[in-house]
This record gives sequence, structure tokens and C-alpha cells, in this order.
Amino acid sequence: MIGLVVTGHGNFGSGITSAVDLIAGKQENYQYVDFLPTYNLDDLDREMRKALDNLKDCNGVLILCDLLGGTPFNKAAEISTQMQNVNVVAGTNLSMMLEVTMTRKFEEDLDALTKAALESGVEQIAKYEFVNVAQDIPEDGI
Repeated sequence: MIGLVVTGHGNFGSGITSAVDLIAGKQENYQYVDFLPTYNLDDLDREMRKALDNLKDCNGVLILCDLLGGTPFNKAAEISTQMQNVNVVAGTNLSMMLEVTMTRKFEEDLDALTKAALESGVEQIAKYEFVNVAQDIPEDGI
């Protein structure tokens, strides 16, 4: 199974993990790393490496981050260059998380899982628009 690490500012990692657990159940081969206000770069580096070490027996690891260019993303990207079979994605949302947690049960290819994450994240972004269908119905109903 492909391992997952979720990270972001504040309690992003633990918060989105709570939502995933509620909807899809507790995940295996899954770690989160929060970037707390009390952390410095060394703390974040230590926690990220600890999470990745806990997933060392997985068939690769996908790190999902909150913001492109944010500190957790930058640290994940830096660490990924020092390891093999680690991909990093930014812009994580709940629909992406659910797609990844379900897909990785059947997908053993890290790049294919990464592609599925990116596609799902984009596909689930939408704006709701109310359309009043009743205005288009003539008074006589025909």
C-alpha cells in the first residue's frame, strides 16, 4: 500500500484527518504532521522525517500539503528530493483526501495515485448557482 502524509499550517493535518476518519474510517499507513505556531523549521523537519520513517515499508509515499509554496510544502519538497518514491502535492482538499484514501487500496503505482489526487481535487471545485425552474413554467402548466 502507498503511504500518506498530510501536512499543513496549524492543525490542517490533524483536522482533515478527523474528517477523513469520520467519512472513510481510520486509515492505515497514514500520518499527519501539523505545523504548529510553536514549531520552527527544525521541528517541522523532525516531525516530517518521523512520519516518513513510520511509512518506510510502504510502496512509496504521497505527501499532501495545504498550500503551494507554504512552509510545510517547501519542507516536504526538500525532503522528497533526498528520498526515493516520494511525491508531493499541494492544494489538498477533502474530496482529494477521500479519493486518495479509497484509491490507494487498489492502486500500487505512486504516480497514478498522484494523478488521481490532482484530478479529483480539481473536479470537486465548483460554484453553486440556484436556477429557478418554476419561472420557466407557463401558468397553464404546459
